[in-house]
Amino acid sequence: MAMGGSHLGISLLLVVVAALLAQQAGAQPWQVCGISGNYTGNSTYQSNMKLLSTTLPGNASSSRDLFAKAGVGADPDMVYALALCRGDMNASGCGSCVATAFQEAQQLCALNKDATIYYDECYLRFSNRNFLDATRNENSMVLMNTEQVSSQVPVFDAAVAALLNATADYAVTNSTRGFATGEQDYDRRSYPTLYGLTQCTPDLSPDDCRSCLGVLIARMPQYLSGREGGRITGVRCNFRYEVYPFFSSRPSLRLPAPAPAPVNERPTATPPGRPRNRTRIVLAVALPIVAAVLAVTLVCLCLLRRRRRRPTRDLPQSYSGNPKDIESIDSLLLNISTLRAATDNFAENNKLGEGGFGTVYKVQVWEHWTTGTIVEIIDSSLRGNAPMEQVLKYIHIGLLCIQDNPVDRPTMSTVMSCLAAAPSLSRLH
Repeated sequence: MAMGGSHLGISLLLVVVAALLAQQAGAQPWQVCGISGNYTGNSTYQSNMKLLSTTLPGNASSSRDLFAKAGVGADPDMVYALALCRGDMNASGCGSCVATAFQEAQQLCALNKDATIYYDECYLRFSNRNFLDATRNENSMVLMNTEQVSSQVPVFDAAVAALLNATADYAVTNSTRGFATGEQDYDRRSYPTLYGLTQCTPDLSPDDCRSCLGVLIARMPQYLSGREGGRITGVRCNFRYEVYPFFSSRPSLRLPAPAPAPVNERPTATPPGRPRNRTRIVLAVALPIVAAVLAVTLVCLCLLRRRRRRPTRDLPQSYSGNPKDIESIDSLLLNISTLRAATDNFAENNKLGEGGFGTVYKVQVWEHWTTGTIVEIIDSSLRGNAPMEQVLKYIHIGLLCIQDNPVDRPTMSTVMSCLAAAPSLSRLH
């Protein structure tokens, strides 16, 4: 079942203003008390909830996914509950966290039939309404770091978005638990490393999980722009990012630093009707043979730009310069759905002209990179056959190679030194 944005019910508790969030930030847990009514002491509903409080912590801690859900009783006293621990928790810590959440719910949402309790390490929801089979990300909450980024807020926001999107993709494609963590090199002078985490309840399908996370990440610019850290968490999925380590496991993936912004050059005259644009990667799409193989990669553009007379296409090194970070990858074959997404369904305003092989369109890859939507133009078949971290790394290198200022582009010797360390990666087929 696909999750539409309207059905996710992002009932973000934005009534809690920044000052109140600042007060709560260091005071776990955070609660959402429902409006479905109250129960009375010593009632059947309370007895059913107490039974859940004794079984659910153990069920969650003994689960490989650190996740449990259950229902106890019969209507109108049926109680439904769900608990999820952060994916890097150990079993004992998970059980303790969920048990404490049940206790806190009695204090923070006293006699309330519907309550959600959030901790850093786990969260719990119980209700008299059956929400266990629904995919709506109800009772969501925004929490933010009170510190602001001092400069280059758009660059910082774009880097965070890229990290969270890559981490979300990993959680869906490479993790059976719907959990992933990531790190990204950023700026040695201000924030050397960015840290991100995404997680869904394991009972969501991969599509539902990615859709849920995508909606939350899309809210980030509205609520967390320029914040050194923040999270949006709900019953079905959540994300968090910080400028300091906050998870205990090794990161699932690591991204290179974001590409520097294109150098602003003196504007040149533009033909009427053709807007001035930033650096673009231009993909030639031959419509009559669109089903044929299009072995076009950003890395190839880099090498062809520097070595137009040489017919072979060498794989450039990771910008980090560490040969161990490089793994082989097949050529990026673009299928029709990828091309439609990249050209906005072959929109007329993306049409460059007519060629011998058909109509030629443009794709603004730099915009996709900076807005964290680069995965939209990557062939989906690569996600299962090549590490997304490496694919993003190669795209990043390609962007570095087409910067306006040639001085900023990597040299061929840099590429060749990497190839010498890994000769089996010397060529894309």
